[in-house]
This record gives sequence, structure tokens and C-alpha cells, in this order.
Amino acid sequence: MQGAVIGAPRMIVRSEGAALFVAASVLYFMLGGPWWLFAVLLFAPDLSFLGYAAGSRTGAVVYNLAHTFVVPLALGLIAVVLKIELLQHLALIHLAHIGLDRALGYGLKYASGFKDTHLGRLKGGKQKGRQGTS
Repeated sequence: MQGAVIGAPRMIVRSEGAALFVAASVLYFMLGGPWWLFAVLLFAPDLSFLGYAAGSRTGAVVYNLAHTFVVPLALGLIAVVLKIELLQHLALIHLAHIGLDRALGYGLKYASGFKDTHLGRLKGGKQKGRQGTS
């Protein structure tokens, strides 16, 4: 897929994702975040896939907004400045989710389809123009 990260840079991005997942998770629990909140919300950003009900282009925009570092970093900054503990916890859970996704090879989506990501095409789906798995 054109524009996808491959080779050593792909492994670096995935390693960075794993590091982010671990760091955000450790910090969350060090700040006293409840385990049940972490467990319940860790995969909440994936609900953004529902944007695909409005089509691939809209789905990619909605999904990418929920999977970019900008949203949880802004939320975290606001939470720290205003000293709002719950928002700090939510920002860290969100960052942990994004890190886990990147570590597992799930990337930001292209409008061409849910399985087309900046880290390459996700396995298990039909490729455009032919049958079979990628």
C-alpha cells in the first residue's frame, strides 16, 4: 500500500506504541486510577468505527480523530492545569489505547477502507479488485 510505513520504521512505530501503552498504564495506576475504569474504557475509542456507517470517508475521519495523540494530550493538559483527576485518568486511558493499537499494528485509517492504515493493510480482508486475503 502506497504511503504505508514498512520495514524498520514500522517496527519503530510499533515499539513506540508499546512504550506509550506501558508508560500511560503505569502512570494511570500510579495516579490512583481505578482498575475497573481502565478495563471498561480501554477499548472505548474503538467505538469510533461506528462512523463507518456513514461511509468510508466519514468513518476514517471519525476513527482518526479518536486515534490521534492530539485529543488525549489536550485533554491531559487541561486536566493537569485544572487539577481534574478524572480527566487525567481518561487522558491516560486514551493514550494507553492508542499505544496498544500502534503496538499491535493498527494505524490511522485511509478513506479507501477500514483495513487501509498508515501502518499497512490489515490482514484478513478482501483486497480491492480481487478476492482473497492480504
